[in-house]
Amino acid sequence: MVPGQRQQQICQWLNSKQLLDWLENSSQGFLVLDRWNRLQHLNGRARRLLGIGKDARVINRYLLEVVRCHQLEAAVREARLSGGRQRVLWTNSTVSPSPLHPEPIRSEPLEAVALAGEKGWVAVFVQSRQSLQAQQEQQERWVSDVAHELRTPLTALSLVTESLAINPSDKQAVQVERLQRELTRLQQLVSDLLELSRLETAAVQPNTAAMDLLEIHDLVERAWQSLAPLAEQRGVELRINAGEPHPVRGNSSRLLRALLNLLDNALRHSPDNSTIEVRLLRDGRWERIEVRDNGDGFSPEDLQYMFDRFYRGDPSRSRTQRVGSGLGLAIVQQIAHAHGGHIRARNHQGGGAEMQLSLPCTKP
Repeated sequence: MVPGQRQQQICQWLNSKQLLDWLENSSQGFLVLDRWNRLQHLNGRARRLLGIGKDARVINRYLLEVVRCHQLEAAVREARLSGGRQRVLWTNSTVSPSPLHPEPIRSEPLEAVALAGEKGWVAVFVQSRQSLQAQQEQQERWVSDVAHELRTPLTALSLVTESLAINPSDKQAVQVERLQRELTRLQQLVSDLLELSRLETAAVQPNTAAMDLLEIHDLVERAWQSLAPLAEQRGVELRINAGEPHPVRGNSSRLLRALLNLLDNALRHSPDNSTIEVRLLRDGRWERIEVRDNGDGFSPEDLQYMFDRFYRGDPSRSRTQRVGSGLGLAIVQQIAHAHGGHIRARNHQGGGAEMQLSLPCTKP
């Protein structure tokens, strides 16, 4: 039997009722949302994880009415807009439905993955991370401890290479230069890992009210100053479209790091003698920073995995020989979360790639 005939036979056998029966008995929670974000189906596991009574009528109700989690609603919206998938972590707390019949309050850490479908429909898979949370915390502590331990020997090795770089022979000069380059890359990797560890802690409970009032336009210009020498070598210019002021509450050094990473990523994939465009605008309750290059755009794989740790896109897209740690965009995502915001990527309809960083807007 040829593969096409076999696939057709399987599709005929797997009718919608059979699939729903399997999903109903799945160990993972499953929800289906229509284009208007109304709940059209959920299985028993989802009801138990989300604390929804067996007899509760939730079909055709909006997601936020059923699950009081703004992070989940935002993840579903981002998945629908990007046409990809979004992951969200939160702690679901169930309260007593009636003060006359109190029940114990139960809190459970959950993880959900929203997958975009056709015509605006979205599937959401939910699972408990009660057992996974301890493993993840242990892994994060291990990574942080290793990164701390590596800082001292890397610093010592850097001092040794500096002494070796004094009056070396021609052959030694090439080797020392390569050693210095690799040590610099390792030091940057260790620094990025430690920064990610700190950001993950800050993202659990973002507190923008206690942060400084900052102007995004100024931060963009400061970030570009660090990249200007590299950009000038390749004839790449920056154009900022801002208009009115765009103030936000935030940590200056971390937001500067996020913008630097976004601009550096755009510079890596920009053709020589081109322009990187940064557009600042207010979109409802968000201040949005759009960074667009004029490169080849993102591949479908990039759009799915680009915010994962250590993911590097197709090297053929890069216009430079500089190699990153694969943590730059993961750091940007954590900085966004630590400020109560989010980031998404897309291919611009006019060509090139575009990153959209959204932060909660504030009054000046």
